[in-house]
Amino acid sequence: MKISVQNMGPIEKAEFELGDFTIICGKNNTGKTYATYALYGFIDFFNNHYHLDVSDNLIKSLLEDGTAEIPLENYSKNRNGLLLEACNEYTKLLPHVFAANKSNFHNTKFQVSLEEPENYPQNVIEVNYGTNKKNILKLNKPKNENKIIASLLVQKGAQELHRDLIDNAIGETIRQVLFSHLFPKPFIISAERTGAAIFRSELNFARNRLLEEVSSMENTSFNPFALINKVYADYALPVKRNVEFIRNIENVAKKESFVAAEHSELLQEFCDIIGGSYKVTSNDELYFIPNKDRRVKLTMDESSSSVRSLLDLGFYLKHICKKGDLLIVDEPELNLHPENQRKIARLFARLINIGIKIFVTTHSDYLIKELNSLIMFDPDNKSHLRIMEKENYSKEESLSASKVKVYVAEKGKFLKEGNKRKTNGLTLNPADIDDELGIEVASFDESIETMDRIQNSLLLESGE
Repeated sequence: MKISVQNMGPIEKAEFELGDFTIICGKNNTGKTYATYALYGFIDFFNNHYHLDVSDNLIKSLLEDGTAEIPLENYSKNRNGLLLEACNEYTKLLPHVFAANKSNFHNTKFQVSLEEPENYPQNVIEVNYGTNKKNILKLNKPKNENKIIASLLVQKGAQELHRDLIDNAIGETIRQVLFSHLFPKPFIISAERTGAAIFRSELNFARNRLLEEVSSMENTSFNPFALINKVYADYALPVKRNVEFIRNIENVAKKESFVAAEHSELLQEFCDIIGGSYKVTSNDELYFIPNKDRRVKLTMDESSSSVRSLLDLGFYLKHICKKGDLLIVDEPELNLHPENQRKIARLFARLINIGIKIFVTTHSDYLIKELNSLIMFDPDNKSHLRIMEKENYSKEESLSASKVKVYVAEKGKFLKEGNKRKTNGLTLNPADIDDELGIEVASFDESIETMDRIQNSLLLESGE
């Protein structure tokens, strides 16, 4: 699957593909966050809002006969066409995704395409759709068959009342069959996360106070939720999602993720990184409990910036993540000491190896260099294994180069539409990745070499 963007913030034109672990690195103001937010917004739109059209004849046949077979072949052959249609709809929404002026995206293009042939999983899908009171429709895709069987669960005469529900349910199931493996459920952690953690209580108080005030107003036509949504519209979609997640953390804490159920050792590794654990009380109070003194309870504004920075990640891992998810983190190194940046890289490798896909943007040479080591480690090589044991690495942290894709946001050459010659501008250049040599990112190496050169010059001058 290829994602193409054009005139997206600083990025003039770029293409990238998603791997199990996708990394975009580069200097400031080179478009890393633009690419990240655009990708998250599209997956969110496609999974939750894009309506795949279903023919009127098919629905008519289902309503008349009570059952119908829906061939998937035509939809499958036209998957790129469906994606193009979805991208065209989504591009119109970019000003809302970024909470920016519409004129900023006048010439922007966002496209997702598949290189044919692209297979899709032939697993069984069986689901019922309906209202709060009763199920209306049953949809079943048998294993290894390219069709969906639709069966009405209501008597004739009542179906017409639910025509829109039936239309949406069939479209959603077709989309799930053909695309769910390509567009996993995303969870994004933006670079603005520390602010949401500090002001969580104030956000809740302000919202509740607003609701109390407007509920007492005589004008019953006034919609307080419309006002709240208008306030939220001033923030980019990922930031809004972070705020919503933090505000809803008491309910989040009642759930248990598959990591907590099956890989609790990863949660312990996370606690070692932050030096403690988070706790939500029955009164919806959020505290950090340090490992060195479990009797101490620190509020978020009393806690370190690293504790606040990793709050979303901690609750995601412990309470809601599912196998196959896409975890998106903008600058995971934010507020972290180099040692913890390395530990985060190792934690990410473990998550990838248990089925979580990860997408990050980063400025961190420590994170990249640590990933280099994890890629270069070969657990089947005895000398490598000795080094891993000596340095306290586990086999589960070893990372295959085939799972990693790295792009550098920087100047590069590309061909613009209508031009015969390549032009130079900001793009995303793929980095070379090798099982033996790791990731090659010149921008980091150049900065380090420059610092080394300056320090060596100073030492030589001091010795004269």
